[in-house]
Amino acid sequence: MARQNLFSKMVLIYTVIIFFSLSLIATVLSLWFNNHYIEEKQDQVLNHASAIKELTLSYMQGNLESGELESRIKFIGKHFEESIFLVDANGYVFVSIEDKEKNITGKQVFDKNDENVLGQNKKNVLEKVTKKNELIPTGDYSLVQDIVSDENVVVATIIVGVKTNQLKESLINIYRIIWLSTAIVMILSIGIIYVFVDKIVIKPLQNMSTVARKIANGDVEKRVEIKSNDEIGNFAEAFNSMANSLEKVEKNRREFICNVSHDIRSPITSINGFIRGILDGVVPKEKEEHYLTIAYEETQRLTRLVNDLLDMSAIEEGRITLALRKIDINDIIRLSILKNEGKIKEKKIKVDVFFESDELLVYGDQDRIFQVIINLLDNAIKHSDEGALIIISCKTKAGKAYISIENKGKHISDDELKNIWERFYRGDKSRTNRVSSGLGLSIVKKIITMLDEEVWVENTEDGVMFVFTLTLA
Repeated sequence: MARQNLFSKMVLIYTVIIFFSLSLIATVLSLWFNNHYIEEKQDQVLNHASAIKELTLSYMQGNLESGELESRIKFIGKHFEESIFLVDANGYVFVSIEDKEKNITGKQVFDKNDENVLGQNKKNVLEKVTKKNELIPTGDYSLVQDIVSDENVVVATIIVGVKTNQLKESLINIYRIIWLSTAIVMILSIGIIYVFVDKIVIKPLQNMSTVARKIANGDVEKRVEIKSNDEIGNFAEAFNSMANSLEKVEKNRREFICNVSHDIRSPITSINGFIRGILDGVVPKEKEEHYLTIAYEETQRLTRLVNDLLDMSAIEEGRITLALRKIDINDIIRLSILKNEGKIKEKKIKVDVFFESDELLVYGDQDRIFQVIINLLDNAIKHSDEGALIIISCKTKAGKAYISIENKGKHISDDELKNIWERFYRGDKSRTNRVSSGLGLSIVKKIITMLDEEVWVENTEDGVMFVFTLTLA
């Protein structure tokens, strides 16, 4: 229904535009041809009148016979379908040329003192007849001119009547051609619009609509195949880009559910097994404390995972507001090291810290920056060998503080560098860490991004270094 509505609306709009445009053009052309024909006929009659004047004057001067005068004027009248009358100064017709062969030669058609006669407003223009003499059938248009001698005396009057039958027929044929051409062009235009609108607009939109329904039903691998450099092509590219994003989101969602399910199930299974063993008496009394300690550690691991999930959800949904203020980043680094002192001693790791000054003030949220450093330091400890070295440094440059945490050890591959900020990503798929939730680096990335700062990771000469920036206060 949507396709038919859109299609019919577009065709209707284009049809109305074409109809009014072609109708306007046809009307203008019709009026132009009408005026052109009238003006052309007027010029023709004026030329004939001028020729008749010359002949009449020549006749009155005795240079032309009466028969020859009538013959020449008759030729003009018959050939151009004009009624021509020559009237002397007293109103008597001395030459009469009329289509119906009605000869009124010798008859008085008006008195020279009568003002209410044809020709009282003698003008050198072709105008519609409004006052007719019963004896002179002049036609639809008439031209009335006086013939003046060299002494400025009116010796005769020319009356030329023009019938518009032939003119009307010519104009009707032209109108017919104009409007027939308009109708043909309109039909062809509507046909072309019908085909191109359906092919260029409607079918691509229908294709995208079909693919969108399939994606909505879970088939996120479907794509639109439209090759075009116009707006429809750009729309198709944007649609496919959106589909790629949805496919990636769906893939991340599945991996997220899988990883969360695995990481939650593992500690629950361990806790359940140990407690069931103690309750069933399978575990010796002297081992109960040991297994309860393991169960407790698993609950701690489960708590960390849940807390990280809640933090990640709150950050992504924008429910966390940052309390920006001046903080001493050096003090936060010291507290982070003290909090991880147990892990550091357990793996006999050496930590070297380099500060440019005892105090370095930056803008940030103290709790979130503490969480960032804790996660990065925990990641460095986790990936350091026993007895390895971790270097923490703070440097300032161009209004920014650069905080780096480097652990000496194995480099990260290029593929791992691309995905290291993803949730639950592990470079070694076969290894399941029982300490990390797999969300630490992802949370770090989110927090730093919220602060409009930068964070990155790079391989050093003999290790891996994480760096993030903060604005100096």
